[in-house]
Amino acid sequence: MSREGRYTIIEQEGWPRKEQFDLFRGFGNPYFALTANVDITAYRKHLPPHRRFTVGVVHALAKAANAVSPFRQRIRGEDVIEFDVVHPSIIVLNDEDAFRFCSFPFKASYRDFAADADERMDAARAASTMFTLADQDDYLFMTCIPWVSFTGVVHAAPTHAPDSVPRIAWGKAHEDEERVVLPLNVQVHHALVDGIHVGRFFAAVEEIFRDAGHWLVAD
Repeated sequence: MSREGRYTIIEQEGWPRKEQFDLFRGFGNPYFALTANVDITAYRKHLPPHRRFTVGVVHALAKAANAVSPFRQRIRGEDVIEFDVVHPSIIVLNDEDAFRFCSFPFKASYRDFAADADERMDAARAASTMFTLADQDDYLFMTCIPWVSFTGVVHAAPTHAPDSVPRIAWGKAHEDEERVVLPLNVQVHHALVDGIHVGRFFAAVEEIFRDAGHWLVAD
């Protein structure tokens, strides 16, 4: 995993959530998920016509995840590590409805993040295989189900080995009275992430979308 970014090893002696970590890491299914609608009215209003809807959503979700430290933590053997930065990896469909993985180096600036995003997605769709990315822990696994305004999602995740990468999914945006809302789902490893952390993630997502008029700027 030589392409991973910088991380630190968390000292577990005296770690406030040591008991929760020891408890949930031993579960056969240590994951929990939460789904809720988030308000994207400002985002839809300010999205430039030439920008892909998906790119701004991925940026907003990655920015929110990076702001909540447990979303940057991973289980590695007996250790818990915390990355300085984690990066989104999304699923895109090709013309044959086969999915491919596409990763983006996270950048705090939407303009910088979006600069080559379209090219990355197009290249991923054209790939002959889904296995083009290095196996790294500093990812956020993301997917979109744009055909359904879902109310819940359960993600596939291995149970024979600790896989502590958060899974994030969003669905079909729809109008709710005078708002435009997006169904958003998060699945996390409970040994690292609790409900309060998922709540902070959702709060950060809504704040970022509300501020879309400032960071979504046309070229």
